[in-house]
Amino acid sequence: MSIPINQVIVFTTVARTGSFIEAAIELHLSQPALSVAMKNLEEALGGKLLARTTRSVTLTPEGRAFYPIARRLLSDWEQSMQDVRNHFALQRGKLDIAAMPTYTTNLLPKILADFHRQYPNIHIRVHDVIAENVVQMVREERCELGITFAPEDAPDLNFQPLFKDRFVAILPAKHPLLAKQQLRWIDVLAYPHLSLQRPAGTRRLIDQALQEKGLLLTPAFESHQLVSIGRMVNQGLGLSVVPSMSQGQMEEMGLQCRAIGAPIITHQVGIVTRRQHTLSTAAQAMEQLIRAAVSNP
Repeated sequence: MSIPINQVIVFTTVARTGSFIEAAIELHLSQPALSVAMKNLEEALGGKLLARTTRSVTLTPEGRAFYPIARRLLSDWEQSMQDVRNHFALQRGKLDIAAMPTYTTNLLPKILADFHRQYPNIHIRVHDVIAENVVQMVREERCELGITFAPEDAPDLNFQPLFKDRFVAILPAKHPLLAKQQLRWIDVLAYPHLSLQRPAGTRRLIDQALQEKGLLLTPAFESHQLVSIGRMVNQGLGLSVVPSMSQGQMEEMGLQCRAIGAPIITHQVGIVTRRQHTLSTAAQAMEQLIRAAVSNP
């Protein structure tokens, strides 16, 4: 049988003050209410904890044995309450988020730095995984938040759009196509192509969009990581097309990025959470910063 914490508080207060009257005043309880709480506690434990006379209240042997236990219970209770307060005040806690590599490499670091400056005591674990795995980790409750492309067939999840990302072509410096004012897919596909491997969502999106225009993507090289593709393009192995949010990363490698059309291919990037699930205070704070980064890049 569980014992309500208020009964333990009543017992320790009576034991410390040695008086039902003083204990009732200190706890802002009526004497009948205090007596009922003590009676219920003693019945739950199976015997008398207090020996009460007309002049004094003393502890029975069992009461003396229980008193230090009750004090520890109250101390543990208060510590537990403080821990919860610290979580709500963002003074303590942890947060697991999942995000696709393009986002974690290019956009997330600044957001994490802002979060850490405001809430230095929150421990964050970033799971840098492909877009499909982001959805799976949120679905399996391994992460509260996920940043990825809009998932397909996910009635158990919420998707909150952040921004629309457009694919751009990446070319090595001094490539002949850089002289063209408007770059088209047919121009890029005239050269050996480097692409993400299936079943990457971006690869599927590109394949579908090109097929609708009667174009066929036949990669000469494939990789799971955009950074690998960028380095291979830089070595002159061919051309590729990447999400525009990775443009900064590609330019750091010395590559040139150009808008590409015919067709223009875009996709939504957003926050994935579990439907009908309340986010922790830390996750809510992170979500606000992620949204603010879109409004104030």
